[in-house]
Amino acid sequence: MPKVKIKRKSTWIDMTAMCDVAFLLLTFFMLTSNFTKKEPILVATPSSISEIKIPETNIMTVLVDPSGKVYFGIDGQEKRRQLIEKMAASYKVSLTTEEMKRYSLLDLVGNPMYSMKAYLNLSPDVRDLPQNNLGIPADSTDNQFREWVRSAREVNPDMRIAIKADQKTPYPVIRKVMKSLQELDENRYNLITRLEKAPGK
Repeated sequence: MPKVKIKRKSTWIDMTAMCDVAFLLLTFFMLTSNFTKKEPILVATPSSISEIKIPETNIMTVLVDPSGKVYFGIDGQEKRRQLIEKMAASYKVSLTTEEMKRYSLLDLVGNPMYSMKAYLNLSPDVRDLPQNNLGIPADSTDNQFREWVRSAREVNPDMRIAIKADQKTPYPVIRKVMKSLQELDENRYNLITRLEKAPGK
């Protein structure tokens, strides 16, 4: 007697619910994530046990790399445009409206004012190269860093200063930055560090 062949049926799974969940999760993560600002150089910050959070707005950021180059930036495109206008007027550098707009799109800049025009006219991929980021002068003969801080304070008096330095940055460089701030009576600032577990916890 021949075997009876049972007809195979194809299995069908409704994927609608799974797709809905996937898109809901994707939307949730997109809306709740904080994007990190693009920085001209990567720094490995020292660790600390401080849990004080730095606000996301009204921040004046000072970035110092291991070689001692100083970078400076503030938040808000309109405030950046006002800042570069003030600096260009102070150092008698003629910048076009388009160049000022390019500056307003950059988070951190580290160049002397005399080379700012050439820097802003570079293409974005070339602008990020280390040889095109010379650092803001902060020495006693030409302390442009101090002028950046003063002009930024005029643009927005409520800004908080945050210093982010690499753990290998020599102390004399950090001391030079702090001395420049003290000359402007800026004695309150935050140091950005990497969170470390407190001892005994």
